Amino acid sequence: MIKYIFFIVLSAMLAISCSRKAEIQKLTDFVDPFIGTGYHGHTFPGAAWPFGQVQLSPDNGTEGWDWCSGYHYSDSILAGFSHLHLSGTGIGDLADISFLPVTVPVVFNSGESNADFVKRYCGKYRHEDETATPGYYSVTLKNNGVKAELSVTERIGLHRYIFPKDGEKNIIINLGFAINWDKPYKTDIRLVDDYLITGSRLSNGWAEDQHVYFAVRFSEPLTNMSVGNAGGADRSVAVASFSAATVMVKVGISSVSVENALANLDSSMQNWDFEATRLAASDAWEKELSKIKITSSDNDQKKIFYTSLYHTMIAPALFSDMNGEFKGLGGDVQKAEGYKRYTVFSLWDTYRALHPLYTIVDRTRVNDMVKSMLDHYKQCGILPVWELEGNETFCMVGNHSISVIAEAIMKDIGDFDRNLAFEAMKATSLHDRDGMGLYDKLGFMPADKVSQSVAKSLEVAVDDWAVAAVAQKLGKTADAEYFFKRSESYREYFDKETGFMRGKLTSGKWTEPFDPVFSQHGGSDYTEGNAWQYIWIVPHNVDGLMSLFGGKEPFAKKLEQLFKVEQGVSGEHASPDISGLIGAYAHGNEPGHHTVFLFNFCGMPWRTQELNRQIQTTMYTSAPDGLCGNEDCGQMSAWYVFSALGFYPVNPSDMKYQIGSPIVQEARIEVSPGKYFTVLAPAASVVNKYIQEVKLNGETLKKSYIMHNDIMKGGTLEFTMGAEPNRSLFQ
Repeated sequence: MIKYIFFIVLSAMLAISCSRKAEIQKLTDFVDPFIGTGYHGHTFPGAAWPFGQVQLSPDNGTEGWDWCSGYHYSDSILAGFSHLHLSGTGIGDLADISFLPVTVPVVFNSGESNADFVKRYCGKYRHEDETATPGYYSVTLKNNGVKAELSVTERIGLHRYIFPKDGEKNIIINLGFAINWDKPYKTDIRLVDDYLITGSRLSNGWAEDQHVYFAVRFSEPLTNMSVGNAGGADRSVAVASFSAATVMVKVGISSVSVENALANLDSSMQNWDFEATRLAASDAWEKELSKIKITSSDNDQKKIFYTSLYHTMIAPALFSDMNGEFKGLGGDVQKAEGYKRYTVFSLWDTYRALHPLYTIVDRTRVNDMVKSMLDHYKQCGILPVWELEGNETFCMVGNHSISVIAEAIMKDIGDFDRNLAFEAMKATSLHDRDGMGLYDKLGFMPADKVSQSVAKSLEVAVDDWAVAAVAQKLGKTADAEYFFKRSESYREYFDKETGFMRGKLTSGKWTEPFDPVFSQHGGSDYTEGNAWQYIWIVPHNVDGLMSLFGGKEPFAKKLEQLFKVEQGVSGEHASPDISGLIGAYAHGNEPGHHTVFLFNFCGMPWRTQELNRQIQTTMYTSAPDGLCGNEDCGQMSAWYVFSALGFYPVNPSDMKYQIGSPIVQEARIEVSPGKYFTVLAPAASVVNKYIQEVKLNGETLKKSYIMHNDIMKGGTLEFTMGAEPNRSLFQ
């Protein structure tokens, strides 16, 4: 009997132990949404669904570049919780439909600005009282004792407010609240019944004409609702009052109508189970994160990896409603038939690594994103440059939706119309926008006619190569020849005397004076960079670039100098985006993200490996300031995900991934249901950064790259790592 009891107790203990182990090993446990909310990361800590329609997060109400997401870790003031946010951008917008719980009477003062109104009622908090996990955020306000909890479904935001016994129980719904560029020009809020409020908020900002319609359901009846203005007639503010100590709020939004917002709301959640909603959001994130399962001896490294992977799945964001409708570019109603329409395409950043990552782990969404881009083309005649909430911002340079679509075609992804896609790519490439007419006529963009001419031309040349590659695949020989030739335009900017890409005047002379480290935000030959950073923007023909320097050795010498320049940037008005410096290399901004892999092309892969490890371990940490620059809608994190796995897409359209230096010991990547590509690097560590040998499916790899199809058909990439470089690798 004693023996029997012993075995029962032992079995129970083992079961509890296994249960706790399983709980600890949930991948969401390694995600910290506060990473990137400090320094210049510009991320937000609130609740989001993977690629969801709502991002419900706290806002500080502070103007400034480091508050582009609405929140910065240095702050301790709460202006409210709003429903749309940008992750890691360099421009502030959105923060729509803001809620703030208060325990005091709310009074409207005539002539008071919205900012001053917010200051009178804003909450105060400490980081010790905040919690953030995937799909959940909570904070207890220290000035009034209200506990606020936030969660989401794919389409709605769910709030839970627990008020203290003493004091009033009011929720301010502020349609006039705005951050940075955003300014409302028309607002409306209406009480439908004791449980339902509807309205709209139309605004100008980075998104030139943003439409947000909303429907709000409360779990408890309102005892009173008052409506006023704070900051003008177009800045409506409502105060909803309750007698209940706990109030839950569901908020549905739409870019089309209140009716669509209601349909999104009621079809997404029909009960008031906050914990079930929170669990469902967590499970949705667990499913997405499970597409890449890593093994690492360092839990901090897991935290960095899975937070990075989490950040790659916030944008692009769902834009079409349950019925497929969404706001068109002209303010009309459009409809996505048979696919989900997405928005927030930060393409100058994300074409480099984020979209290539999706081609491995999320091919269905790649198809929908391409269809979203083609819809944009059908509406206005060109593909999106930087699309935001049904608006074209024309932000940044190049036509990089071309690269994203080219990747999908080259990698045989999706059922979108290939002929329409090529038509759109070609039309966009030939469209006379932002110096493109001069580029096509002269073969370059003259600096006296086009600002940032070097950056614009180099980025367009990358897209030209992508058009040519697709034309070749589709059998369009003449188009292929034309665009391959045009993709060589980078040669027009190379100055052999200085060894840099320089601005060229219409006369053919170089711009003067010339200082390779000088940068002026928005006013030089380069975009958020200088001559040192822009030498290398020829990922589509690295061999051709090397030939301009006279071969591999002089190219390698120049590349080495990049990382050893004593002063990496100068200029009183240099862009703050130029951050994360190693010499003049700037990891905090996207144009350089492929540069460390160029040592592979000139026979020095060990330098690629060294620099990969240096960046992995110094530019990414698990602290709030753990990103060395703007997250930029997932690109900064996508670099880390690829780099940690040991390979990176230098030219996204050419199907190749250059070998770097894996930092995780093992990774299993789900490339399709039930099919996996496994990366093994059992000895990988901070010290063991050098590859001694790499095998693909048991065969020693003789080249410095693997192909996309090598990954997608499944198999094993095995690294033997060591503390000393193998200088004969890939020889």
